[in-house]
Amino acid sequence: MATNVTKLVTSALSLAAGLTQDATNGVSTYGTLRMPTFPEFLTNNPLPNGYPWGGLTTDNANPYTQAPNTGVTRRYDFTVKRAKKAPDGYQKDVILINDQYPGPLIEANWGDMIEVTVHNQIANPEEGTAMHWHGILQTKTPWYDGVPSVHQCPIAPGSTFTYRFQADLYGTSWYHSHYSAQYAGGLHGPMIIHGPNHRRYDIDVGPVFLSDWYHREYFEIIKEYVGTGTQNPDGSPSAKLAPTSDNILINGKMNFNCSSVNDGVPCVSNAGLAKFNFQSGKTHRLRLINSGAEATLKFSIDNHTMTVIANDFMPIRPYDTKMVTLGIGQRTDILVKATGKPTDAIWMRVQAGSCALAKQPLALAAIYYERADVNAIPKTTGDPNANLACANDDLSKTQPVYPLRAEPNPQTTQTFDISSMWNSTGNFLWTMNGQTHRANHNNPLLLLAHNKNTSYPFDPQWQVYNFGNNRTMRFIVRNHGRFSFVDHPMHMHGHNMLVLAVGKGEWDGKITNPNNPQRRDVQILPADGYLVFQVNANNPGVWPFHCHIAWHASSGLYVNIMERPDDIRQMQIPQVMRQTCVDWDTYTRNNVVLQIDSGV
Repeated sequence: MATNVTKLVTSALSLAAGLTQDATNGVSTYGTLRMPTFPEFLTNNPLPNGYPWGGLTTDNANPYTQAPNTGVTRRYDFTVKRAKKAPDGYQKDVILINDQYPGPLIEANWGDMIEVTVHNQIANPEEGTAMHWHGILQTKTPWYDGVPSVHQCPIAPGSTFTYRFQADLYGTSWYHSHYSAQYAGGLHGPMIIHGPNHRRYDIDVGPVFLSDWYHREYFEIIKEYVGTGTQNPDGSPSAKLAPTSDNILINGKMNFNCSSVNDGVPCVSNAGLAKFNFQSGKTHRLRLINSGAEATLKFSIDNHTMTVIANDFMPIRPYDTKMVTLGIGQRTDILVKATGKPTDAIWMRVQAGSCALAKQPLALAAIYYERADVNAIPKTTGDPNANLACANDDLSKTQPVYPLRAEPNPQTTQTFDISSMWNSTGNFLWTMNGQTHRANHNNPLLLLAHNKNTSYPFDPQWQVYNFGNNRTMRFIVRNHGRFSFVDHPMHMHGHNMLVLAVGKGEWDGKITNPNNPQRRDVQILPADGYLVFQVNANNPGVWPFHCHIAWHASSGLYVNIMERPDDIRQMQIPQVMRQTCVDWDTYTRNNVVLQIDSGV
């Protein structure tokens, strides 16, 4: 299949796009040679000691307790609508922000306040929405984490809501809808939070979005994979673990073989690939983001070595690699020295391989050196010995620059066993500890906890684990149940996980780098394996922990961690959070909302 993709691209006479940028991605410049590079930091603000964060560095500042207060607010205004676009040449309805896919960049300095006003104008059909700011800890503002049923009610159609939070960590991330699997329909974009650097570079190329792509509407996919039961010929339930994607995109672009399209939808085979600029002799920073719905993806650049400098929002001790693996929601910042000639054109590759269900499991983008023909087709080849394992790099390689020790004797330990079930109507659902998750959009858990309602014996489907006032919590996640051959990228809200151990089989009790374990907000839980991590309970709130495969979260692979409920009761939660529920209640009294999945 990868060979067929290469032929699809290289059979053309040039890489001139067959569709306009507006037809594929709207007003976005992602994937074009017009995309700007980025500064080391924003300068329209105070610069004590020459930097927005003063004398703080990756080595001397605890990122969780020493975020600066810059006094600066970065404001953004998002209008969310549907429109016809063709990111890979196949025209479909895409949910856009400000008429662009991927969505507009949020850019700030470490310690800035970020304010985003979201206007929900999704129509035909109308839908609720809610925005999650992935990886932001939401310290002191847990109500703005953006998960409907947990922190707010959905933003009702025709309504507007403003989020306001601090850029409390720094590096590369993204934002996305957390309403059902809506982000798989296009509702996401990048975030760059400038902060201290521990490795120098010359050019910040900016976000490089990597994602699978589906030609069907996300809600139609959910209907098939969550909303109906299916049977094998013998009458036994048939599990559909996830749909097969139609393509893999780089910065929202890729070509597609339209000769396979027979549904009458407009399709152009050479819609256009993403393109990037390199300058010979310079070191480039690329901010890789897996914004897909299902695929674990493998990133490489032909004939070039990459130096990994950060995972998620965490600077790490640099190491070199030829291949970067990204599960859904993960980010990796890399440095690439442009060692080629000024006339070179080379391939950037993103491979799904056996790590995903994909009709077209390879995406290509062209990198052009400063004197190259920018429509030339690169002639480079990939590494035939590339490591295509569907796992993150070994924990021994990924040590944070700022060390933090894992408490050897946590106050509490919780095991989560992942499995699956069929409900009474024959629908396939994922479970954690034997229970699947289903949200109640009209009763956000944080607001209930604020009103001293922290126990829900008649609603086990809310999957709330109340850890009281425990200060350290260890979690052992085991993937040994039905369909344990599937990997799961597990995401923790409100915290960076201190990742103690990851592997196949059963955990033997050994911890990797106990004095400075890897810290990140998404970690791949391997098939037939385990993930062990800890969090320090220093951020009171209700925090989702879930698989970031959109279809798995929709099917219930999700729990809520309630942290320090006594402190939640003392919070000054803005009244506007309750107004989201007034607006949503008004809307749902007059309109039928089909919540056929977990809701998140």
